[in-house]
Amino acid sequence: MGFTIVKTNSMIHLSPTAASEIGRLKSKQPHALFRLAVKPGGCCGWFYDMSFDEAVKAGDRLIELNGIKAVIDAESLDYVNGLALDYSEDLMGGGFRFHNPQAIATCGCGNSFSISQ
Repeated sequence: MGFTIVKTNSMIHLSPTAASEIGRLKSKQPHALFRLAVKPGGCCGWFYDMSFDEAVKAGDRLIELNGIKAVIDAESLDYVNGLALDYSEDLMGGGFRFHNPQAIATCGCGNSFSISQ
């Protein structure tokens, strides 16, 4: 099939609240996998993209994080190593928070970042 299953959370750290929110969203699409990607764009050069996908593509990594099966494409792997993903709610609403130790700058939105090349 062309993908690797990794049953460890050493690459990405998913908080219990993030896992709970992803699980809640996933319950509407029970056969879908959580896909995390990094794409060019945003205020600082790169942004995180989260979606649900039923297809695992060649080169994808399937990682189990706090009971959530996450799919990450090969191009995004280097950018998410060490990433901590959290979910919190405040007076402005709820949202996912990304904490990437590789980021040298982040945008005020929290979804865009830059890294040294």
